[in-house]
Amino acid sequence: MQSNKKGALAFIFVTLLIDVMGFGLIIPVMADLIAELKGIPLNEASTYGGLLLSVFAIMQFICAPLVGNLSDRYGRRPILLISLLGFGIDYIILAMAPTYGWLFAGRIIAGITGASFTTASAYIADVSTDETSRAKNFGMIGAAFGLGFVLGPALGGLLAKFGLRAPFYAAAVLCLINCIYGYFLLPESLAKENRRPFDWKRANPFGSLKFLTRHPEIAGLSVAFFLIYLGSQAVQGNWNFFTQYRFGWHSDMVGWSLALVGVLVGAVQGGLTRVIVPKIGNERSIYVGLGLYTLGMVLFAFANQSWMMFAFLVPYCLGGICGPSLQSVIAGHVPANQQGELQGGLTSLMSLTTIFGPLIMNGTFAYFTSVKAPFHFPGIHFIIGAVFMGLSIVIIKRVFMREKSNPSVGHVLEQTQAATEMPLH
Repeated sequence: MQSNKKGALAFIFVTLLIDVMGFGLIIPVMADLIAELKGIPLNEASTYGGLLLSVFAIMQFICAPLVGNLSDRYGRRPILLISLLGFGIDYIILAMAPTYGWLFAGRIIAGITGASFTTASAYIADVSTDETSRAKNFGMIGAAFGLGFVLGPALGGLLAKFGLRAPFYAAAVLCLINCIYGYFLLPESLAKENRRPFDWKRANPFGSLKFLTRHPEIAGLSVAFFLIYLGSQAVQGNWNFFTQYRFGWHSDMVGWSLALVGVLVGAVQGGLTRVIVPKIGNERSIYVGLGLYTLGMVLFAFANQSWMMFAFLVPYCLGGICGPSLQSVIAGHVPANQQGELQGGLTSLMSLTTIFGPLIMNGTFAYFTSVKAPFHFPGIHFIIGAVFMGLSIVIIKRVFMREKSNPSVGHVLEQTQAATEMPLH
């Protein structure tokens, strides 16, 4: 049994790693592929790239609760295998796509089946015997994300030398091989006696957002949380389009830059946060982190040489120290028996930023690099992101000041309880 558990956890780690790698593999070439299929310049292709990101996020927002409930009814194993199969089919469609419409269809399929993180988390909870082992096993998620985001873009940039479609075929092979491996070797983790009937009400994607509206004490912090992740879409959703248009980067350069992001984020989340936050406290960590995020965005906007983008990634990624502190403060306002609902609500907010963020950032970039724009400014979306970050600072400052003047509100700034950060990168 112990051997089976270790093998199952190894499979889950590889599944998560492949998912992140698969996403990272295609980022360096996606801009060129869209531009080629649409027959348009890179800056115009940015808008279509944003649509692909948004439709994927919309389908995940709608289907993630549905898929999670299905896994409670039918078990984790079939849902994980279907997810891997869906991603494999998606990458094949992307690799063979003769038109942009095929890319759109592929992203819809991936969004519907892309529940591996949710179901994998449930699988880990099923096979973990106590809180200590559960915490240790859940650490695999962060490790897989960090490693996958380093390896994926770098490998994607290298494979792009064999053609724009090569990274998609590589991602498809990885997913399908893991699906076959799991079909023969992955045991089911959810016993039949622990399964429950499917309930459409519990599969409502908007249900988790209702929780945030029922807690006015965290309303302001939740708005700030939303603005931070919305602002981060200036980097996440448009990095490849901007750098290729502004500096003429090729796919391999995009891949290496994103690999650097993975290394920096891993260093901040895995080491620096654990040292800085206990020393300066949650409130200062939030202000310092948001200040660095804002600075990084402004520097990106006005960068005029390639090396600057690499250099300016340092202050931007150091801004990641604000995430754990903000989530810790928000969590400190909610009772222990409601933490799961809280994290679900925050996850839903993040999903919404992934839906609307790329449309705002990529659309703005495309407009201000077109002949219709009143002035030419490729970095305008970074300024918009910086504004969102700045607004979040103002909101958080007002919340803290109000709570300091009225301690009964439940102000717990210096409580550094554990709260899992969902990376901005």
